[in-house]
Amino acid sequence: MSTATETSEPRHRTMLYIGAAVVVAILMIIGLIAFSSARSTKQAEDKANQLIAALQSSGSRAPSQEQIVRVLGEDGGATCTDPNEALTRGIFLSQLANGAAGPGIRPVIADSEIVRGQLLIIKIYCPDELEDFQNFVDDLKTDDVAG
Repeated sequence: MSTATETSEPRHRTMLYIGAAVVVAILMIIGLIAFSSARSTKQAEDKANQLIAALQSSGSRAPSQEQIVRVLGEDGGATCTDPNEALTRGIFLSQLANGAAGPGIRPVIADSEIVRGQLLIIKIYCPDELEDFQNFVDDLKTDDVAG
């Protein structure tokens, strides 16, 4: 087996590495400038205020407007990305479990407050999905277990 002989000069390799680093740095700067997480718009703030009022009127503690805007934005974020899809419902149901993992996980009677919060988010941010999700929630066993 033979070993390849290095034919390029160290100066050329250094220039290549510097050029690659400059390109990566430029792409990172462009990415940071173009990144658009849930921007605070008037519509996002109005919907956040609606959700805060609905949560407070139901007796729940509401997060700050800034937190709601960052998480839900104008369109409800991940909560409204097809909440009636089987995978989304499965994730929701896994959050209503006992907190164990693997073979220890068990379904529980969840607190109705959790389900109520999810319904309020869907009602405000994606009302077209509310009826199907409400039918799904009506089949769940919930109670006032957290006091």
